Amino acid sequence: MLRRFGFGSLWIDWIKACVFAGNLSVLVNGSPTSEINIQRGLKQGDPEGFAGVMRSAVLKGLFKGFDVGDDGLVVSHLQYADDTLCIGEASYENLWTLKAILRGFELSSGLKVNFWKSCLIGVNVPPVFMENACNFLNCKQGAIPFNYLGLPVGANPRRASKWDPLVDKLRSRLQSWGN
Repeated sequence: MLRRFGFGSLWIDWIKACVFAGNLSVLVNGSPTSEINIQRGLKQGDPEGFAGVMRSAVLKGLFKGFDVGDDGLVVSHLQYADDTLCIGEASYENLWTLKAILRGFELSSGLKVNFWKSCLIGVNVPPVFMENACNFLNCKQGAIPFNYLGLPVGANPRRASKWDPLVDKLRSRLQSWGN
């Protein structure tokens, strides 16, 4: 990935040394365990690899995202750290492509996608399709409104009650700073 962004070999070697070198030990009841060799590196929280595969799938017509506006902008995913929203047509072709991309991501990165922690949300999608899609992806069915990065998505933003959890969280954080 670093090479694709134009970094030189020496820089890449330095980064690899920082990321992959070292051992760690965990304290259990105050006593350290034996050392564990760090092998996976900083893959989690780096969305660029997955984003590139999604962009490629859209460009090749394998995944149909959501058209936004009249300028031809297509949104297929939104990412922040290790939170990802995939946005697209409700079609079996998209489901197959998405599952293949996620499985390929698992194989190439060494990370595991927890499908059961994931959810599928349909807007104006027949219930039968949603049930089949959730079974195919082995995930739960979600509903609108939902929270993404702590913010309500799909809720009426004019309703004060929808913002209560966020306001409470901010108040709590501010109070923890002291007066």
